Amino acid sequence: MRDKLIKILPEIEWIEDADLREQVIATWIDGLERGGWTPEDVARMPFTLVKKVSASFAQHVQSVTRICAAVSDTFDDIYGGVDLKLDRDILLAGALLHDVGKLLEMEEVDGAFRKSAAGKLVRHAFSGVALADAHGLSAAVQHIIGTHSKEGDPFKRTPESIILHFADFMNFDPIEG
Repeated sequence: MRDKLIKILPEIEWIEDADLREQVIATWIDGLERGGWTPEDVARMPFTLVKKVSASFAQHVQSVTRICAAVSDTFDDIYGGVDLKLDRDILLAGALLHDVGKLLEMEEVDGAFRKSAAGKLVRHAFSGVALADAHGLSAAVQHIIGTHSKEGDPFKRTPESIILHFADFMNFDPIEG
């Protein structure tokens, strides 16, 4: 399962910290197993049930992660870590995992994707934090997952969470559906 996941989400390998990278992989695999999914399912399931989209869950995660990486690289080039120093690995881990809770929030019935019973009770930001915590991910990564969506609006976001939040909505708001 690990190799198939990395093939679908090769951006996982951009995380330089080997332990953090393995925690991200373990979190994804746990979510896949708990939700009854395969890595191939991630490449065909929609990234949202709110709008009609053709982009898959995997494509969404890849796009958000790539935007976060580009922002991190740009800020490092421009600001040189003086006015703003991002933790690129933490940002990438958060980007890769920001929607991992959707593996528990969605189900497929007769070829159609819909909210699962658990998903009707627990939004993906919360289940994503629980999955990340189960695999020892830091509070910094859990914060990004937990504050990436509207549930995080009442909280002060870290710079990494702010970047992920906007990257995520850049991939959602412009889509008509």
